[in-house]
Amino acid sequence: MPASRAKQADTAQRRTEMLRMKLSGKSVAQIAEHFGMTRSTASKDISRIIRKARELEVQEAELYREVQRGRLETLLLGVWPDAVSGEPKASEAARKLISDLSDLLGVKVPVRTEISGPDGGEIPFSSGDLSELRTLIAISDQPDAEAPDFGHDDEDEEEDSEGDEPDDDDDDDQ
Repeated sequence: MPASRAKQADTAQRRTEMLRMKLSGKSVAQIAEHFGMTRSTASKDISRIIRKARELEVQEAELYREVQRGRLETLLLGVWPDAVSGEPKASEAARKLISDLSDLLGVKVPVRTEISGPDGGEIPFSSGDLSELRTLIAISDQPDAEAPDFGHDDEDEEEDSEGDEPDDDDDDDQ
C-alpha cells in the first residue's frame, strides 16, 4: 500500500533536514541519534536525498540547455539568410552562434593537448605509473627542469642486446 501524501511529505522534510545536518558537518551517527533511527537507516536516507538532488540538478541543467538551444537557434535563423548571401557580419555572427551551439550541446571535437619536455622535446612517459606521473607534474612548471630518466628504456635495450650479434655492414657492399 503506497504511503500517504502526509507521510511522504514528512519523509521528504526529514531527509532534507538530514542533508542539511550532514552538510553542516554532523556525522551519520549523530544524525541517526537525532532522528532516533539506526545508522544504516540514516545512511540510506542521506544517500536517497543526495541521489534525488543530483537527479533534480541534472533535470534543471537539461531544461536550461534546451532553453538556451532554442534561443541560439532562433538567433541563427535570423542571421542565416544574410550569412548565406555572403554578408560578412552576418557570417561571423552565424559562425559564433554555431560555435555556441556546439559548446552547449557538447559536440565539439576535443582539442589534443601535448606537453613537451625540455627544449620542446619529448617527455619520457611510458608506464602510466602514478609515481612517474607525479614526478612529471612536479617538474612541469620549472623552466630549467631536465627530463627524468625512469629507466624503462634500459630494460628494453638489455633484452634487445641479449643474443644479438653485431651487424656487419660490410657484407652488403660485396
